[in-house]
Amino acid sequence: MNPAPIPWEFQRPPRARDGQHRVAFVSTRIAGTDGVSLEIGKWADVLERAGVSCFYIAGECDRPADQTVLIPHAHFQHPEIREINAEIFGTTIRSNAITNKLFQIATDIHNELDQIIGDLDLDALIVENALTIPMNVPLGVAIVSALQETSIGCLAHHHDFYWERDRFLVNAVPDLLRYAFPPALGFIQHVVINSVQAEEFSRRTGQSCWIIPNVMNFASPPPPPDDYARTLRAEIGIDDDELLVLQPTRVVARKGIEHAIELIYRMQRKAKLVISHHGGDEGDAYESRIRDYAKMFDVTVLFIADRIADERGIDGEGRKLFTLGDVYSQADLVSYPSEYEGFGNAFLEAIYHKRPIFCNRYTIFRMDIEPCGFDVVCFEGFLTDDVVKEMLAVLDDSERCQRMVEHNYQVANEYFSYEVLERELRTIVERPQNIYRVLRQREA
Repeated sequence: MNPAPIPWEFQRPPRARDGQHRVAFVSTRIAGTDGVSLEIGKWADVLERAGVSCFYIAGECDRPADQTVLIPHAHFQHPEIREINAEIFGTTIRSNAITNKLFQIATDIHNELDQIIGDLDLDALIVENALTIPMNVPLGVAIVSALQETSIGCLAHHHDFYWERDRFLVNAVPDLLRYAFPPALGFIQHVVINSVQAEEFSRRTGQSCWIIPNVMNFASPPPPPDDYARTLRAEIGIDDDELLVLQPTRVVARKGIEHAIELIYRMQRKAKLVISHHGGDEGDAYESRIRDYAKMFDVTVLFIADRIADERGIDGEGRKLFTLGDVYSQADLVSYPSEYEGFGNAFLEAIYHKRPIFCNRYTIFRMDIEPCGFDVVCFEGFLTDDVVKEMLAVLDDSERCQRMVEHNYQVANEYFSYEVLERELRTIVERPQNIYRVLRQREA
């Protein structure tokens, strides 16, 4: 059954062409299961239910081909972008050659954006993290310069700012970071995902912003696991009497995966730690540390990112592929011991799939999530005997566990649902001072 349409629409006379507004999400990559790509999908769902046509502009994209335009230099993994990044981070001086190269690529992207905006007849751009974290400086510069030269509306959705990542703090592009990461331009509607970001954004830019947290479609709960999903444990090597502890994150240092290994060791139960995502863009040193750490504690860690896909199927080796939802459905416990998060997509996913959660009280959790009243097993930076005992008590008491996950689902449905996103977007669009900044005013 198709969801009911959202009871609001953009406040601008429909154009004669098809009566639909047209927006494009712009990012360096819109693909896979990273937090930005997942949130783009949710926003697109909400906008399309409101009658808005959505398109995608990126260096890599797994969305429908007829809605996608690729700009190779937009990808942060493009060889020339990687070359630029190697020269501008970790130092405070950049060469004339790198400056020229950076601006030449920015000009090329700018020209492509101009062409795409016209060809797709777009009303607005929704820029996803490309004006936030400087993974691709030429792309950010190009977006800002293109916006300066057109009347198209723009909503900049910020997930991870450069000042939140140590590797970007020493750099040779402070002028460009002030120019585009993020741009302090009044005609851009800025959206951040937590209250700490909102305060720091305003302090640094002098601009206001909107807070919209990450969301899930809690009005449509996941289906119960079927026979296919139930084969996952055997497929990846977990016995029936073992706990499947799921770490549904990338393998990067801020995810605090050591704590999950320590928890398994201290619980003294048969269990394996399953990590569902790849390492990401920060090298493989941390993954090596996790493998060594697990050996020290005699804990088995399974890296199954190559078995996870958007759809079920068979890989090149004849092995079954599973969705992330399949993995959640088979987890006995979800581990989320992050030391820092912009919000917490995996936290909401665990709530959505009704799994008990072991969670670090990272800053945004304490500020924006914990006050909502979730029931989870938390620790404060390091494990204690009481935390381990509490976790075992939840796992050993099925009624207690069921009450926990049902309570968490209801809380999340109230604060982090699609309906919350719908209300926030409606409010942004209907604000008189911002409406023509979000959607371009032009004659029908």
